[in-house]
Order: sequence, then structure tokens, then C-alpha cells
Amino acid sequence: MTSSELWTRATADRYDAEETEASSAAVLGPTLAFLAELAGDGRALEFAIGTGRVGVPLRERGVPVVGIELSEHMAAVLRRKIDEETLPVVIGDMATTVVPGEFTLVYLVYNTITNLLTQDEQVECFRNAARHLKPGGRFVVELGVPPLRLLPPGQIAVPFDVSEQHLGFDTFDLVRQMLVSHHFTRDGEDGRYRRATSRHRYAWPAELDLMARIAGLELERRVADWNDSRFTQDSAKHISVWRKPT
Repeated sequence: MTSSELWTRATADRYDAEETEASSAAVLGPTLAFLAELAGDGRALEFAIGTGRVGVPLRERGVPVVGIELSEHMAAVLRRKIDEETLPVVIGDMATTVVPGEFTLVYLVYNTITNLLTQDEQVECFRNAARHLKPGGRFVVELGVPPLRLLPPGQIAVPFDVSEQHLGFDTFDLVRQMLVSHHFTRDGEDGRYRRATSRHRYAWPAELDLMARIAGLELERRVADWNDSRFTQDSAKHISVWRKPT
């Protein structure tokens, strides 16, 4: 067990309904194309596969996918979509759990590496990716750039969504390099809001590059999104690809 917080059954059951935009063709299309190209004719391993938002359509695209997932409840939702033989899932943490065989691609999307709440565990996640990769294989991470430039002196909160159904903001502990995401989601027709929070350890691109070097991986490219846009100092997130040397 790592420091990651476990997703409950209630959270897992409503996860897909709350992530309809992230599951749309506009978002998933470029994501799947990017990952399928890197996987080539080999197998892909998804760390923290969740309910299969990416893994299931990637498998349907023809890429053999295996998943690791900490929450049995999230994996149970995935299992409603696809059987174990077609897409195997191992219950465990992404920093230490090992599955059989080698892969041309290991990927970790949607900021999920921040669920590991210590630097040591994030380093072990990179080592675990390298452990599963064939020589020449790639490890892909999708992660937001910490929005600390938006914090004026004395402020600790940054909003990331203000919409009719959802209010979201992050609060930052700059000393411990931690953030807490706060979500207020409107449920039903009575106008009431349901509150949820989650803890994360944010990391900078350069810090991830050092973790990759510790794991024996080399940075191959870094882009701003799944459409391969150029990464700049104003990019809100990055897609980074590290390669295991041959």
C-alpha cells in the first residue's frame, strides 16, 4: 500500500458520469492516437487504469492493454465494460506492483502520478515503469504544470473550474510541495452541492526528468498536449515521453 488515497465505491460509481468531457471523442481521439503510435505492435501497461477511460478504447483500437489499479471499486466499474481475458487488471499500487511480461509502452495519464504523496514513491513509480519496459520502450506521463505563478503573495488557492455544476480550486502547501483539490459538485435538482477533497504531491517537469534518470530512462520529447503542440513556459500541462535505452 502506498500513500495514495483509495477511491470509494460511491466515487467509482459516479466517476464516468463526472468525466464526460475527458471521455469525449475530442479528448480521447488524440490521446489514443498518441499512445497507439508509441505502443506499435507491442503491449501497453496503464498505471492507475481506473474505470478504463483510456485503457478500454485503446484495447478496442487493437493495442493489447494490461492495467494496474489500486482501487478495487474503480476496477469493478472497468470490469462492467470489458472482460478480464481481453483486458487484465492487477489490483495493486503503481509504484511497486509487477505484472508478467514486457511492454513497449507504460503510460500514466490525467495527473495521476500526483496521487503518490511522497517523492520516494514517485521515484519508485518511474523505476517500476522502467522495470516493465522492453529496451527502446517508452514511459508516458500526462501532468499539469503547477500553477504557482497564479498565486499572489499571501494567497494559497487557485480556482481551476467555475461552472454551473462544479466549483473546483486547489490549495497549496509550498513547503511540503502538496496541494489539496477541493470539489463542490451540484447533485440532483435541489441545488445542493456535494463536497469532496483529494491530496496530491505536485512535481515540476525537471523533477520528473531527474526521476527518469534515476530509473535509467532518457527524455525523448515533451509536448503541451496530445495533439503534439509545442511545450512553452505558458503551457498548463505537459505530455512527457521517456525512453528506455537499447
